[in-house]
Amino acid sequence: QVHLVESGGGLVQAGGSLRVSCAASGRTFGSYVVAWFRQAPKKEREFVAGINPDDGNTAFADSVKGRFTISADNAREMVYLQMNNLKPEDTAVYYCAATVSAGIIGTGTPWYDYWGQGTQVTVSS
Repeated sequence: QVHLVESGGGLVQAGGSLRVSCAASGRTFGSYVVAWFRQAPKKEREFVAGINPDDGNTAFADSVKGRFTISADNAREMVYLQMNNLKPEDTAVYYCAATVSAGIIGTGTPWYDYWGQGTQVTVSS
């Protein structure tokens, strides 16, 4: 069982930066693939970025490539999503998700077994 808690959301102007954090507890963090998803009002939850903390392999949605980075601190069991050059369309609730995986970073919500409660990110124009 894994418990995930997001933090760091907030309000930022377009072009600004924000970092959201995901704290994991309950199992050895390195056994899991961790991802960030987001969900805007009246839209489906979508994949943003993922990381395999064991080898550092990452994946990104095309919409955030070059603007967002994802990193993991295995010792602290934390995963971070650094968001730069934010746009109003990045406004959403951002969720951290995890699953036991053979290093495969899935991009669909069914791939993940554990979810956090979400943190709101709002980008003003």
